[in-house]
Amino acid sequence: MSENKWKSGKNTPISPWKQRTDAPARAPAPRETAAEHAETESRPQRPSGEMRLYGINACLAAFARRPGQLRKVYLLESRIAELKPVLAWCVKHRLGYRVVESADLDKLTGSRHHEGICFEMLRPPALSLEGLLAAQPRAPAPSLLIWLDGVGNPHNLGALLRSAAHFGVAGVIVPATSSLDLSGAAARVAEGGAEVVPLVRIEDDMLAFASLRAAGYRITATLPRGGEDLYATRLEPRKVLVFGAEGEGMSKSLVEAADHKVSIPGSGIVESLNISVSAAVVLGEYWRQLHASPMRR
Repeated sequence: MSENKWKSGKNTPISPWKQRTDAPARAPAPRETAAEHAETESRPQRPSGEMRLYGINACLAAFARRPGQLRKVYLLESRIAELKPVLAWCVKHRLGYRVVESADLDKLTGSRHHEGICFEMLRPPALSLEGLLAAQPRAPAPSLLIWLDGVGNPHNLGALLRSAAHFGVAGVIVPATSSLDLSGAAARVAEGGAEVVPLVRIEDDMLAFASLRAAGYRITATLPRGGEDLYATRLEPRKVLVFGAEGEGMSKSLVEAADHKVSIPGSGIVESLNISVSAAVVLGEYWRQLHASPMRR
């Protein structure tokens, strides 16, 4: 079967992949609990500069924003009608697409949660901290950034990116040494959020803090306990929120270097919240203060 045609009925093209694609999962990040790191989806190895996206919302969001980076499409027959614009693009630009079975997509993506679609795409261009800051409105205009320290689970990243997109976060900052990266699993959980919230890597924490402060940001560390009550704290419109993983949390040096610390009040029955839940709570409070509360005035 040619690359830009599909077959209907039960005739299915021969699977186009032969190499092993179920590479072992990465080792857990040092500050992440074993339970948090447990993954049900393997991470297929991809050539440098490419990735496999899956999940209908993640794929459609990527196609809507950067169709020129699409390289190949695999889909179930049941998705043909929904993806006709994508397939028409493939035909027009001589890109391959194949109709396959669900088991083939399981193997191709390393997941059973592919939702009947997989795109091979170029990775988004890397963005530096300088580039991210240059794209922000100048102080004192509102701008919200997230800094992650010790977080390594792709599902946590995906859930956080979904919340970040909802609450208008401009970017997520991670250390250059972090194992965290945008993967197919993270993009699927983000439900399109990964396309609007870039991931930025920095080499030196303190130099990055200095650049952020020079751009008018105040840096707030979020702690499981010991910080100011989130709901009694004024969150400035120009803000960097630092989150650490469960367990050990963020590094002591980041906590000490932050301008101030906040904690989410609660019953105390559990030790802490999941990182993505914590982020959603704090981001929601930031949004409330920025748009609905006289506190910011």
